[in-house]
Amino acid sequence: MKIAGSTALVTGANRGFGRHLAAELVARGATVYAGARNPDTVDLPGVTPVRLDITDPASVAAATERARDVNLLVNNAGSGTGADLLHGDPERIRLEMDTHYFGTLSVVRAFAPVIAGNGGGTVLNILSVLSWIALPNAGAYSAAKSAEWALTNALRTQLAERNVRVAGLHVGYMDTDMTAHVTAPKLDPVDVARIAVDGIEADSYEILADDLSRQVRAGLAGGVAALYPDLP
Repeated sequence: MKIAGSTALVTGANRGFGRHLAAELVARGATVYAGARNPDTVDLPGVTPVRLDITDPASVAAATERARDVNLLVNNAGSGTGADLLHGDPERIRLEMDTHYFGTLSVVRAFAPVIAGNGGGTVLNILSVLSWIALPNAGAYSAAKSAEWALTNALRTQLAERNVRVAGLHVGYMDTDMTAHVTAPKLDPVDVARIAVDGIEADSYEILADDLSRQVRAGLAGGVAALYPDLP
């Protein structure tokens, strides 16, 4: 896929990684709709703000009518409640699934016919290394991202015949507001945005942004013992 001349919608584009993705796409010659629950918070030059709450079907439908020329959809909008599965607030656990799984699915269902009608294109789902491995203190997020990974695989097969390529980006910690509490090394989101867009242009189905993601993916073949060596 050629980024220059494409028309993209990036969800959650008002801040964090989404803002960096939108900026990278603009720099490469794309027309960009920047989705945000409050479009007034979008301050990136060169984009068109669009009101979009991916957990609200009416909002998704309105955004679809507003952006009928899209051939690249980037599902970036997310949540990070920090809820664990045993003791976390059920509403916070549900929010993770409503956002990462049902919200992403809602946007893809709405825009897949648009992209196909425009001659085909790409959907990129922003996943995580936590799609493949879970941390106890972020169990709700890990479970939701794992579900989104499964969703990505299923939609990839289903949409291929409509000339819509579905890709996933896996990445560890990035230096954004969501990880402000994390003391571990973090990636520069500017670099990850460049890797993501490079992957779109290369027609990659799976984009691994860092060594951690590559290491964990390799560990999948080793099963539970490889992924969780500290288990008794």
